Amino acid sequence: MRRRFPPHWKKRFFTWPISGVMTWFLYNLMLILPIDLGSAILGKLFRFLGPRLPINKRAKTHLKTCFPHWNKIELEANIRDMWENLGRTTAEFPHVQKLDVSGNDKRVEVIGVEHIHSLRDDGLPGIVFSAHLGNWELLPMLAQPNGLDMHFVYRELNAPLAEKVLRRHYNKLRERLISKGREGAIQMARVLREGGHLAIMVDQKLNEGLEIPFFGQPAKTSTALASFALRHKCPIVPARVERLSGANFRVIFYPALELPNSGIRDADIKELMIRVNKQIENWVRDTPSQWLWLHRRWGK
Repeated sequence: MRRRFPPHWKKRFFTWPISGVMTWFLYNLMLILPIDLGSAILGKLFRFLGPRLPINKRAKTHLKTCFPHWNKIELEANIRDMWENLGRTTAEFPHVQKLDVSGNDKRVEVIGVEHIHSLRDDGLPGIVFSAHLGNWELLPMLAQPNGLDMHFVYRELNAPLAEKVLRRHYNKLRERLISKGREGAIQMARVLREGGHLAIMVDQKLNEGLEIPFFGQPAKTSTALASFALRHKCPIVPARVERLSGANFRVIFYPALELPNSGIRDADIKELMIRVNKQIENWVRDTPSQWLWLHRRWGK
């Protein structure tokens, strides 16, 4: 009789421990190297290896669908640039908490900080939304220097050791992290109810979400942002990070989106998420090689 193993046993006993050890090693190696050197080395390594990995087929399929006018040279160039951006972001991860994000450092240009100050001073709860563009890990660093008490919603890593490395990195913000999920939704609601602020990435697929257009195709999209904003009548500020060159960045905060008010809640939720997805699509079209095309954003 064949012995049965529990579901996901390979991930639990092999894949996750190995990925956890690799995450720990890579994190500490990049921590030793200066940010510019580590960013350049890992960027070039990812640029070389990434297009050769099986998951690269997903990125190529997405890019072909969203930019059908590109020729083969443009397609391959943007794929290589995407992998380099991911490599650089990985290498910079251990260093972002040490960066000066006050706007006084030439490495990090900050535009539209008045919109963050408005969130801070209006006496209302509020939400900042963004996407996996440039080095998205910079965004959580912008709140404290501008006096904004903010909680950050993120997706826990499957590998427990890798998750511990991530949590340790966010030592200053550890109490401000909210993991996605049912318990996380309760925490998010409590933060807003108490007049606090949330930062949410909204460019990943949610199987239980609504189908909202993204690059002209239906994409399963979480509606939590819209539901919370309409319930609390709070401002929603778009924010993006753009990589300028090497480990140099531009962070842009935009004016708060206007909330729809048709009186039909479901229709307003859908309309607001259409606006959110359109904003992100515009960012991606502006710098396509800086978005993480490896997500299963459409379909299965």
